[in-house]
Amino acid sequence: MKRDDLSDLALFAAVAEHRSFTRAAARLGMSQSALSHAMKALEERLGLRLLARTTRSVGTTEAGQRLLLTLRPAFDEITQELAALGELRDRPSGLIRITAGRHAATTYLWPALRRFLPKHPDVQVEISVDAGLTDIVADRFDAGIRIGEQIGKDMIAARISPPLRSIIVGAPAYFKKHAPPRRPQDLAEHDCLNYRFATSGSLYAWEFEKSGRPMKVRVEGSLIFNDAEMIIDAALDGHGLANVFEDQVKSHLAAGRLRQVLAEWCPPYPGYYLYYPSRRQTPALKALIEAMRV
Repeated sequence: MKRDDLSDLALFAAVAEHRSFTRAAARLGMSQSALSHAMKALEERLGLRLLARTTRSVGTTEAGQRLLLTLRPAFDEITQELAALGELRDRPSGLIRITAGRHAATTYLWPALRRFLPKHPDVQVEISVDAGLTDIVADRFDAGIRIGEQIGKDMIAARISPPLRSIIVGAPAYFKKHAPPRRPQDLAEHDCLNYRFATSGSLYAWEFEKSGRPMKVRVEGSLIFNDAEMIIDAALDGHGLANVFEDQVKSHLAAGRLRQVLAEWCPPYPGYYLYYPSRRQTPALKALIEAMRV
């Protein structure tokens, strides 16, 4: 079958169903003369009259009616299949690559994926746990999860966690040897467990705020880590003060294994955001964003 034949057969079906060149042309978005010319060309190629034209209406000949009965279910099937393909296009599928720090990945991303993946069996997720500030565009990630203030202004972000709080904690054994600090400046007299950023190589400056006045303090200590879990273990063993997320040590605080200090200097701040570089997301990423948004 030639390409023109398939196109003209669709035009014929429209004329036959509307029983009017005028109405069919309006429906098809073409001129009446172009439609009439296409029908004459189709009839000439087939060697059969398909349409019986009168001054008031257009009907089908016997051959035209037979052809219409054949075309109608075929075009219906094509229409249904195109609709099904549209659903397939919009159905979440494919690979999503996400970079996140360990705390965000274990506390917020993984619980969300446990609910998300059974509902979307065609989606595959790759998680890169990385404490550094990864360039998601250069490293070809679809999205990243970071604290709001760490996200570039050219990114689009959706909040996925409640407010977070970083707190200062130490073990009872540590406080038997050291008086608790009463203000951030007192940390200069304490053994603090430092955290080194993997990307920049710099040490994290502990952040505080009171009465709307922010403050950063660079602390010193005998131990430096690039892993928060090891910092918590060192604090539990009495090796120094730790700056950690409150939810990471909630059970230790409740059991008395750790004690919080400088609480009035540690207000909550906006939590984690899932961020991505473009307003045009794949259906899979869009579905995940909606599943994680708070």
